[in-house]
Amino acid sequence: MPGMPRRSIIKGTGHYVPDRIVSNAELVAYVGGSAQWIEERTGIRERRWARASQSTSELGLLATQRALEDAGMQANDLDALIFATLSADMTFPGCGVLLQDALGVAGLPALDVRNQCSGYLYALHVADAWIRSGVYDRVLVVGAEIHSAGLDFSEEGRSITVLFGDGAGAVILEGEEVEEGSTRGVLDLALGSDGSGAEHLCCERPGTKSGTHITIEDIRNKRHYPVMNGRTVFRYAISTLQREIGALMERHADLIDARREDLVMVPHQANQRINEHLASQLGLKEHQVIHTIENHGNTTAASIPMALDIARKDGRLKEGALIMHAAFGSGFTWGTGLIGL
Repeated sequence: MPGMPRRSIIKGTGHYVPDRIVSNAELVAYVGGSAQWIEERTGIRERRWARASQSTSELGLLATQRALEDAGMQANDLDALIFATLSADMTFPGCGVLLQDALGVAGLPALDVRNQCSGYLYALHVADAWIRSGVYDRVLVVGAEIHSAGLDFSEEGRSITVLFGDGAGAVILEGEEVEEGSTRGVLDLALGSDGSGAEHLCCERPGTKSGTHITIEDIRNKRHYPVMNGRTVFRYAISTLQREIGALMERHADLIDARREDLVMVPHQANQRINEHLASQLGLKEHQVIHTIENHGNTTAASIPMALDIARKDGRLKEGALIMHAAFGSGFTWGTGLIGL
């Protein structure tokens, strides 16, 4: 029908995690501390580590292949791809072109997004804008990380190293005209940032801040490892996500009130305690919040698309669900979203 709104619809999802499972007990043998403490503070029991021969783009490819199969598509059906990661194969170029080459689709536009934990939502926003404007019809969005190759496995690095795992998630969006009043597809995406908090969660080297990308002295002083002011990040994450999710729910109050039982939060998996607190503040029931951090840790840009695929495949997300996304991370950057499945 003429005048029907064009919307980005999820056509397929996929995820991949490496075979190696690393329990808290195994990890504390490297970094010290207590396996029980890790689980109590974060909700994490285990995570996956990639093999030395694996790369971030390879994990993204394996997730993409599963998403294409789920969508009933071939790689040459895609019009563009967006790859979100903080742990790229190389300093440059990014993983997008490496994935394009691995898919064997010559000329496919490839964009890289470097927004860390909110990277998937930033990438999704770009894909949605392309589709709504008619620039592209089918866009692949990938989030993938191999953290295990760049963590400090000493007692000094314990507070960060225990949090992260490896994995990849992929989502295929396609533009469709939907009937007026339909709740299918991307309904809302909102992003934000506050660079004044950048140094509270960052990895300083390699980089040009002091002229030379990286020196022997930088390595000796462990400037090539991530650092985090955990308490500051935790507090900022809670206050920011409460505000942003509240604003999202206010914008769609009538829809959410009418479909409250269909609402499922699929948040970034940074810390289960953060997500439990947010769910409690929102009045969501236990089954309305997707947790995957217990088995995978924090997989940064991969965490939301991984959780989305896992919950779709195990039945926790059913057709007709209203999916609420939320992410906060390094930058500081954040994002929220509301999507009808």
